[in-house]
Amino acid sequence: MKNKKLTTYQMSVTALMAAVMCVLGPLTVPIGAVPISLANFVICLTAWLLGPKFGTLSVAVYLLIGLVGVPVFSGYGAGIAKLAGPTGGYLVGYLLLAFIGGLFIEKSKGQPVVSGIGLVLGDAACYVLGTAWFVFQMQCELGYALSVCVYPFIALDLAKIVVSCVVGALLRKRLEQAGVLKLQSAVSE
Repeated sequence: MKNKKLTTYQMSVTALMAAVMCVLGPLTVPIGAVPISLANFVICLTAWLLGPKFGTLSVAVYLLIGLVGVPVFSGYGAGIAKLAGPTGGYLVGYLLLAFIGGLFIEKSKGQPVVSGIGLVLGDAACYVLGTAWFVFQMQCELGYALSVCVYPFIALDLAKIVVSCVVGALLRKRLEQAGVLKLQSAVSE
């Protein structure tokens, strides 16, 4: 029977990327109901470096840290009220971004165009979940929700994805060459 426990290495890199999210996630530019955040950029990098399984686990750790009250969400928000509030769906949608993006990155072996498509699809899934939750919470029209929560962010999110593909591909290659990034070999240990 195969041992399915997380290795110390896997836990360490997962926690490290969650910590990076905690540091950069609160940094925002408020432009309306949903601020511009660096969190989704870090999640794209996390998907590049950790893949779907550990990338999603890292995002889950980040969300749990915020849930217990540590101010790691946009604008230094935290707690159940932030996750259950109007923009909480976007936070939960980060799980989809990490999983879908990481899956495309893993399956394409880091091919930048395919990986970028996966990250765009993951971001779109995040938008769908977040916007649906926003409409439910605010009892507003879909058009209004799209105009304040999606349209103003599309161009910047696409730019973040492009930058994450350039930086992520380079980081992944260099870390693998240095023998620092070894999640696949850690799975079989």
